[in-house]
Amino acid sequence: MYDSEPKRRASTPEITLRQLRAFLAVLESGSFSEAASTMHLSQAALSGLVKELESRLGVRLLDRDTRNVSASPVGVAFEPLVRRLLGNLEEALESVTNLKELRRGVVRVAAPEPLSCTLLPELIARYEKHNPGIDVRFEDVPIEQVLSRLHSGSADIGFGPEGVPVDEAIQAHMIRADPLWVALRRDDPLAANKSVCWKELSNRPLINYMPNLTVNVLSNVPQRYHPPRIISVHRVNTALSMLRVRHGYVICPSMARDLAEGFGLTIRPLSQPTVTWHIAVFARHRSSLSPAVESFLDFTLNSPLA
Repeated sequence: MYDSEPKRRASTPEITLRQLRAFLAVLESGSFSEAASTMHLSQAALSGLVKELESRLGVRLLDRDTRNVSASPVGVAFEPLVRRLLGNLEEALESVTNLKELRRGVVRVAAPEPLSCTLLPELIARYEKHNPGIDVRFEDVPIEQVLSRLHSGSADIGFGPEGVPVDEAIQAHMIRADPLWVALRRDDPLAANKSVCWKELSNRPLINYMPNLTVNVLSNVPQRYHPPRIISVHRVNTALSMLRVRHGYVICPSMARDLAEGFGLTIRPLSQPTVTWHIAVFARHRSSLSPAVESFLDFTLNSPLA
């Protein structure tokens, strides 16, 4: 005999999906034999699943006689709850499949200038063309915020100059070696040259937006060619805009050529010595990446920009 009301238990009874599906199959078919056939089980096995479910709940869910099977009063109330539960499970499994197969997903990218206005827009556009279900959310931030956002979880992928210190939680992958060029006013006599050497710049101020200029750039250049004055700003657009109206020069990676020319400036290769800017993509270890983030990382590493 089963109690007419569910028993209160100290813990949730262990119920399986097969038991719940067996219960619904019997209700839908009105027969244990037909339900067993639908689930590809023997009638005894199906009956056992329903009995286990009732036993673990401590309540009768089905009323049986020699001819008919129908839901008990508790079974009538329980049925929509089971359907809702199984429906939510199917939705959750479909969501996981969509994420795995890249039909849905989010990738949060952070990068500083000049990458944010040169390399990143093209890279993101090409990735989204191949993966239209992935939402790539991009933020241009100072370089010191790129790694902090990766650590906090507010960014999934970061870009910046190679050599930025990282800890064991973050991996850096070098994706491009880009020679540094020099941006000049068009009325500058050096703008007529096909290339410019550091010696020719040694008597004029540098308008600089690059962090760690001394370590990453000037350490590769003889001291006698260092600029007599450095005017520091935070953004490449600000540096190029200032150069339009004052004497000096701006150091840019070659990828910023279109950007500099858009400000009405001339940009030339910088030589003697040639200094290369190494660009890296930063991400957490692959074991902690979502399928969408791992896909974006692989796309970046295998892109023509690498």
